[in-house]
Amino acid sequence: MAGDTLRVADLPGRGRALLAARDILEGEVLLSESPILLYPSSLASLSSYCSACFRSLPPPPHTPCPSCRAAAFCSPACSAASHPRLLCAALSSGLAAAPEAHQEPLLFLLSAYSLQEPSLSAILSLSSAPQGPSPSQQQDAASLHAAVASVAPPHMLPAGFSPDLTAALLSKDRTNSFSILEPYRPDVPLELRKARCCAVYPRASLLNHDCLPNACHFDYADRPGPGNTDIVVRALHGITEGKEVCISYFAANWRYADRQCRLLEDYGFRCECDRCQIESKWKFDDDNDAGDGDDTMEEEHGKEDAEDGGDEGMEQEEGSDGDEDDFPHAFFFVRYLCDREDCYGMLAPLPPLPNGELSHVFECNACGQLKKEEDEDEADTDEMNDLI
Repeated sequence: MAGDTLRVADLPGRGRALLAARDILEGEVLLSESPILLYPSSLASLSSYCSACFRSLPPPPHTPCPSCRAAAFCSPACSAASHPRLLCAALSSGLAAAPEAHQEPLLFLLSAYSLQEPSLSAILSLSSAPQGPSPSQQQDAASLHAAVASVAPPHMLPAGFSPDLTAALLSKDRTNSFSILEPYRPDVPLELRKARCCAVYPRASLLNHDCLPNACHFDYADRPGPGNTDIVVRALHGITEGKEVCISYFAANWRYADRQCRLLEDYGFRCECDRCQIESKWKFDDDNDAGDGDDTMEEEHGKEDAEDGGDEGMEQEEGSDGDEDDFPHAFFFVRYLCDREDCYGMLAPLPPLPNGELSHVFECNACGQLKKEEDEDEADTDEMNDLI
């Protein structure tokens, strides 16, 4: 973690969490962490991204994996680093023939089963959904276990390989993986933006969800040098000592019903944050198609989704006087949500200067645009009037 910035605590009803260990300035780096597990999000990504560092592959010719020939690398150094051994073996023995619905979890399982101790135990120590797997998920785990056994050489499987261990690993992936996205491009429609790979970060996995988060994460997959798949978490605003540090598991402009549905299905809980308690009393325009819960773009924790889930169509209950207190997220939307079309990212201040002076420059964690605070202030009045 970043110095003495965060501490781990057990919170009633929320499990393990990260709290501010001291007063934190807006923009401060709270956490910077390398993944303990990194794996392709789909078989299709193998042709576009380096299988070791997941940078975009340069123009051909690429350096193919000498074993499976299905993976490619961006440099001799990445070729030497290679990719998960069980995944490599499976790519040589028919993984591409697996049903499409099984391919993504198989990529995770084969990569996880390639880990050596203590890394595998570290994955298993992460939290799972509190309600446990549903019967359908248990059935999926059994079929996926059989699929792993069919594509992986038996002598390469770790000791303890079993249906129970496979089910345990799958439960960790569902609630702890982060997606590293393809770079934002304005000419690529939202529904075509995909994750290039998924990553598990043991400490970042402790970050709980809030629908008005006080932090957000960044990844810089194509930057040069080491650490391009590290996760960087920054404070959106000042955080007082002892307060929980939270991120949003999907785009913050999702509607209430869509947020609750996703959290319950994927993480096993209903959100009762201040925003949700207020919005649960609102009426919604069912004819409005914003916030349909489509998972075409994954942004945050647990392969979280980020797409056009705006609050258009929300209506206050009859009798509301339209007081600003009824819209606790209005200022949040204006200050922290990117206004670039079809982006839906979050704006976080750049880190403070070495002397502690605040930067007043915001960076979008999806499209990467930089925006001076005075540029935002010019539009605040009009946007606030639209929201309130």
